[in-house]
Amino acid sequence: MRCASAYFRSHFSASSHSDLLRSLDGGGARRAASVWSFGDNSNGALGIATPLADGYEPTRVPSLPSDVTSVAAGHYHSLAVTARGDLWAWGRNEEGQLGRHAAAHRVTWSQPEKVAGVDHVGVTAAFASGVVSAAIDDEGSLWVWGRSKRGQLGLGNGVIEATKPSKVEALAGHQLVKDIHDEVTHDEESSFAGVIRSSSLLLWIFFLFPTSMPLALQVSFGWGHALALTKSGKVFGWGYAKDGRLGQMGQKLYVAHEPLKHDRSLESSTSMLDAVEKLVAEKIEEEKSMPIIWEPCEILDMGDSSASDVACGLDHSLVLSSNSSILSGGDNTYGQLGRSTGEGSVMLPVDTNTLSLSVSAGLGHSLAICHTSSGACTSVLSWGWNRSHQLGRRGREDAPGIIKALNGETPTSVSAGRVHSLALTAKKELWLWGSGRNGRLGLGSSLDETEPAMVESLAGLDILQAVAGFDHNLVLVS
Repeated sequence: MRCASAYFRSHFSASSHSDLLRSLDGGGARRAASVWSFGDNSNGALGIATPLADGYEPTRVPSLPSDVTSVAAGHYHSLAVTARGDLWAWGRNEEGQLGRHAAAHRVTWSQPEKVAGVDHVGVTAAFASGVVSAAIDDEGSLWVWGRSKRGQLGLGNGVIEATKPSKVEALAGHQLVKDIHDEVTHDEESSFAGVIRSSSLLLWIFFLFPTSMPLALQVSFGWGHALALTKSGKVFGWGYAKDGRLGQMGQKLYVAHEPLKHDRSLESSTSMLDAVEKLVAEKIEEEKSMPIIWEPCEILDMGDSSASDVACGLDHSLVLSSNSSILSGGDNTYGQLGRSTGEGSVMLPVDTNTLSLSVSAGLGHSLAICHTSSGACTSVLSWGWNRSHQLGRRGREDAPGIIKALNGETPTSVSAGRVHSLALTAKKELWLWGSGRNGRLGLGSSLDETEPAMVESLAGLDILQAVAGFDHNLVLVS
């Protein structure tokens, strides 16, 4: 962690440091910030008035307060945290992930509303998956709500739904906070200038705080699993444990169940409907024996090392060790584990000779901000699925490679969506690449981009944070 914080300090110019200092006045009030969105809006995740109108360029989200301090993008919904500790939500609510009644009419999904169930705790950070939302309060506790039959709530054996925010008691005693004294030198004890950075399904926030205040770390959600990084650098995991996405601890859940054999008769079936019905029946049978860890358990694959970042893709996981190496585990269909050794059933090192600073995971691809081994420059690595050019480069896909189109830039955050990616630089410029469908690149068209392209419509704005959902994006602008 010292490496990452030292890096960010060294790359913040005097002017950007002053900007951060001016963002707080003597009474602790933040300067106004607005949320902008673009991409797919079929579930109302953009927060604009017409739920079926996609956003091909960034558009300001109306109806939000002016003191938003951070945003989080779920697969199909969005969250915003304010300086007062309130949480706002909009987008898909089929599983109750907005904290509203799940029966709320679909036409209301796109309207940002305050999440009532956490108004008494003081929210400092928010996170989301496709079906679950979560928040960390000012005491470091984790609150979750929504519906997940794969145990993503972490509330105990067989609990698949929380209609209102509920505390994850299994994490009691493991605060999801970091004391700022651990991250600053003596000369910096009066204040700490940091950076807001995030992944598609996580949020890691460095704020400007007095040193007596706690610093929130992160939780990351995949399709059916979750990871949490604690104050002490431990990693806890829960939810769907297939393929080792939660490391070794999920393997004991497999022994009681034999894998289903593929029925060759389907290949010669005269009725496609019969074939589909048979496949559906097999899937239902598989789900009866899903390997699920219902409450957070510590992931021990790192040995004696601590962690400084975590990221969940759809079916894989990334853990950044304090020694700047990356461990990966889970499904490796698209090469998203980034390593040639071992199966995905345990966490093993990604094949890279760089010093990694942060990680992000999409549906089937992975991103990392890194230093070269010489420490001379900062780059973005990508690996995994590249069907829509979401790696932003050519070459081998199952091993990390540098996105050369970003050479000369100083990336401060990256975020991976379903089949697109984004990066925010120290110059407050936003770059996107990959699939342009539904306008998710914010470039005014639906064309794919094989290499990173800057969002010109946001040029000159003071971008504080940018995150990717599955098919939409959120940008926080000062």
